[in-house]
Amino acid sequence: MKVVIVGAGFGGLRLARKLNNKPGFEVLLIDRFNFHQFQPLFYQVATAGLDASNISFPLRKVFHKSKNVRIRLAEVKEINEKANILITQEEEISYDILVIATGAGTNFFGNEKIATHAFPMKTTVEALQLRYRILQNFEKALTVRDASELAKLMNIVVVGGGPTGVEVSGALAEMKKYVLPRDYPELDFSKMNIYLLEGSNRLLSAMSEKSSKQAKKYLERLGVTVLTDTLVKDFDGAAVALQNSNQIDSSIVIWAAGIKGNILNGLSNDLIVKGNRLITNRHCKLKNAENIYAIGDIAFMETPKYPNGHPQVAPVAIQQADVLAHNLRLMERKSDMSGLYEFEYRDKGAMATVGKNLAVVDIPKPKLHFGGFLAWMIWMSLHLMLILGVKNRFFIFINWLDNYITRDQNLRLIFRDRRPGKTT
Repeated sequence: MKVVIVGAGFGGLRLARKLNNKPGFEVLLIDRFNFHQFQPLFYQVATAGLDASNISFPLRKVFHKSKNVRIRLAEVKEINEKANILITQEEEISYDILVIATGAGTNFFGNEKIATHAFPMKTTVEALQLRYRILQNFEKALTVRDASELAKLMNIVVVGGGPTGVEVSGALAEMKKYVLPRDYPELDFSKMNIYLLEGSNRLLSAMSEKSSKQAKKYLERLGVTVLTDTLVKDFDGAAVALQNSNQIDSSIVIWAAGIKGNILNGLSNDLIVKGNRLITNRHCKLKNAENIYAIGDIAFMETPKYPNGHPQVAPVAIQQADVLAHNLRLMERKSDMSGLYEFEYRDKGAMATVGKNLAVVDIPKPKLHFGGFLAWMIWMSLHLMLILGVKNRFFIFINWLDNYITRDQNLRLIFRDRRPGKTT
C-alpha cells in the first residue's frame, strides 16, 4: 500500500512514524520544508528566547533507520483524484492512499492591506522575520527625534487573544522590562506600549473563565495594555485603525487573530467548509472519497461532542494520526473492517504561559485549574516532552534555565544580506 502524506506537522509526522517499518507499506512524506517545526514555541523564537534550530528537527534524520519512509521536499500543485496522482512542481506522484495533513495558515479575513503589512507567525521563517524587524526598529529608534515616529517604532500591537497572542505579549513585556533597557539605555522605555487586542469579551476564549481572568491579570501586571471587544479595521504599516474609530501608532502588528486551512487544488468545493477545512467522516476519510483522508487543522469532523468540528490544536492531529494508522494497518491486511476505529477526541486539557512563573492550565477530567508557578512548571515540562530530539530538549532546557536566572535572552542577532539590491 503506497501512502502519500502531504504535510509534516504534528499529524503528518505522527502518521509517518506510526507506519515506519511496518510491512506492507510504502510511505512518502511531502513538505515544503525539510524539517518539522514545533509551532507552540514560535513566539520564543520571535522574541529571541530560543534559536530556530532548537524547535526544528530534520525530517530525514527522523527516518534514518527507516526501510519504507521516504521524504520529498516539494510544494503540491494539484490533486488528480480520478487518476490517483499528486502533482508537484517537479514530478507526478501516484498513490493508493492520500493523507492531507497540510495544517492551517494565517487568516487575514480578506483584508489585503493587513496581509501586506502585518506579521504572521505560522512558520519558523516568519518568527525570525518578526524578531529581526523588532530589533531593527529599536536600532532605528536611536536616531529618531520626532515623537510620533518614535511611537511607531517602539509600540507593538498583538491582534488575537488566544494562546499565541497571550504568550507573545507576555514575552514582549518581559523583554521591555528586563532586556531592552540594558541593550538601548538611550531610549525611554516608559514610552513603549504593548497592546493586546481581542475581538471578543475575554482572552483565551477556549479556556475557562478563571484562566481568562488570570491571564489578563498577569499581562496587566507585566505592563501589557489589554483591550477586549476591540476589532481591527485596517493597518497601513504605520497606524492601526480600530472599528471604534480610535488609532494606535505602530509599525509592528503581530497577527494571531485567526487561521484557515491550507487547501490543495483539485478538490471539490463541496468538501470545503468555514475556515477552509475539509469535511471528513469519523474515520478521517474525505466526504465522498474512496482513498483520500485528512487529519489535523485541515480536517472538519462533526461528532456528538464536537458538532462544530474539533479544536485546531496539536493533540487532535496526533490522535487522528493514531486512529488512521490503526485503520490503514487493518486495511492493508484486509482484516475485518468492523474493527476500524472511529475518532473520538480525548481532551487532556489546555494551557498558556504569560511569563516567568506565570501560566494557566485547565484540566477537564477531573476538572482542575492551576495558575502561577505550578502551571508554569506543567507548561514547561509538557513542551519539553513534546520536542523532537534529545539534543533539542537539552538546548531548550539550558536556554530556559539561563533566561530564568539572568532574565536575558542572548539571541538578539540581526542578519543582513549585503549583496547589491538585496535587503532583509
